[in-house]
Amino acid sequence: MKNNVILVPTDFSAVADCAIQNALILAKTSSCDIHLLHVVSNQKDIDKSKATVDKQAAELQAKENINVIGHVRVGNIFDDIGDTAAELGARFIVMGTHGVKGIQHITGSYALKVITNSKIPFIVVQEKNPAPDGFRDIVLPLDLNSKTRQKLHQAAEIAKYFDSKIHLVIPSADDEYLVNQIRRNIVFAKKYLTENKVRFSTKVADGDGSFAKQIIRYAVSNEADLISIMNIKDSIFNLFEGNSVQQVLTNDPQIPVLVVNPRDTSVSFWK
Repeated sequence: MKNNVILVPTDFSAVADCAIQNALILAKTSSCDIHLLHVVSNQKDIDKSKATVDKQAAELQAKENINVIGHVRVGNIFDDIGDTAAELGARFIVMGTHGVKGIQHITGSYALKVITNSKIPFIVVQEKNPAPDGFRDIVLPLDLNSKTRQKLHQAAEIAKYFDSKIHLVIPSADDEYLVNQIRRNIVFAKKYLTENKVRFSTKVADGDGSFAKQIIRYAVSNEADLISIMNIKDSIFNLFEGNSVQQVLTNDPQIPVLVVNPRDTSVSFWK
């Protein structure tokens, strides 16, 4: 993890403040700077907004003893998040959402590109304040697609910072082919986490309801601080279709969600 920037989009709301609090905990542990991004639609609003975001950045920096920088852009928040993150070489984007109503804006056909087209992992939070000791328990669902292995990297890096335990959750299956595919992913995950000295457990989902609901129930039962998911269209756990978006990103317990998009599989990422 060579980049040292965490980008936090802010509209100065309570949920944006919660995103900042999550980013602060992660930044302190990973020695990152925090960059706040506020986007305005009109050029005339720049000066006032710049004064506000700079004041917030200065207050946070003085209080938390961490480097915080403010940015204001004219445009659309859904375009400028990705552009700014790419320019800064951000390691994570930590973004707040206003529950079910707010998630419609994040996951609409246009705005969904913020997450799905990003090469930078998103941590999506709601209004629940973060645990003071960070992401100590991380729930990570494994499914059939080999690309889901890639999220192990991001989750494992976070786990190293907080001495977290990763809880691998596996879908139940009866078909022999599916069972064998799942078994291969489990073997890989155990080997990868063991080599990286990350504590972990494995659990077969209970099979009651959708896999998304099973993941949330398991996260609640283990008092998880983070759920790590991969955006894969042909996955058993198809995050960005149907009700899975609402079920996971706006889960009722308000557990933060780490969203990772697959990397180019032509690159030997795992070797």
